[in-house]
Amino acid sequence: MVLTPVLAGLGLGFSLIIAIGAQNLFVLRQGLRREHVLAVAAICAISDAALIALGVSGIGFVLQAVPWLVDAVRWAGALFLVAYGVLAARRAWRPSGEALGAGGADESAPTAAATSPARGATPPAHTHTGEALEPDASASAVRSDIRTAATPATRARLIPVLLTCLALTWLNPHVYLDTVFLLGTVANTHGDQRWLFAAGAMAASVIWFFGLAFGARLLGRWLSTPRAWRILDAVIAVVMIALGVSLVLPH
Repeated sequence: MVLTPVLAGLGLGFSLIIAIGAQNLFVLRQGLRREHVLAVAAICAISDAALIALGVSGIGFVLQAVPWLVDAVRWAGALFLVAYGVLAARRAWRPSGEALGAGGADESAPTAAATSPARGATPPAHTHTGEALEPDASASAVRSDIRTAATPATRARLIPVLLTCLALTWLNPHVYLDTVFLLGTVANTHGDQRWLFAAGAMAASVIWFFGLAFGARLLGRWLSTPRAWRILDAVIAVVMIALGVSLVLPH
C-alpha cells in the first residue's frame, strides 16, 4: 500500500522533531517576535528535507566511515550553543524592554481620526492650567508610544537571523544522528518505497516548523510584558548551555 511508508515516515519524523531543542526554541522565539517567521520556518523545513534526502541516498554510510567529521561538528555545535545561551542569559539579565501587544504591529497604529482633531474643528487654545496645546505633537507621541508597546524594541536584520538558524540546524550533531543515520536507515528498509517514506518524514518537518512558527503568536497574550520575555530568555539560556555542554560530555 502506497500510504503505508508515507505514514510511517510521517510518524517517525514527528517523533524525532517534536522535542525541546535549540532549533525549536529559536523558531518559537522568532514566531513570538513575529520576526522573519516565514524565512525561518522555510530554512528549517528545507534543511530537514535536504538532510533526509542525504540519509535516504546513502550518505550516512559515508559519514560513518569518517567519524572525525561528526566529532568536528559536535564541538563546533557545542561552542555555538553555549555562545547563544550566554547571549540569551545577557538578554534576561539586562532586558531591552521588548514586549508584544495583543494585536500585533499592524493593528496597533491608531487611525488619524482617533489621534487628531476632526477636520474643520478648532482645538482649544489653552488647557485649564493656561498652557498651550500642541495637537500634532501630542498625536505623534501617542502613536509612537503605542507602536513601541506593540512591537519588539528592536527588529533583527534578516541575514543574521537566517545565519543563526542555519548554524543551529547544521552544527547540531543530533540532527545527523536522527535525520541522516536513523531516518536514512529506516527508509532504506522500505526498499523501492524508501522515497515515499522520506516524503512522509519531510512532510512532518514542514507541518511542524510552519505550525510552530506561525502558531507561536497565539502565546502573545502571555508574553506582553518585558518580564515575561526575561523569563523566556532565561529558559532559552539554560536549555542552550545545557545542550552545548551535553554535546562534549562523555556518554
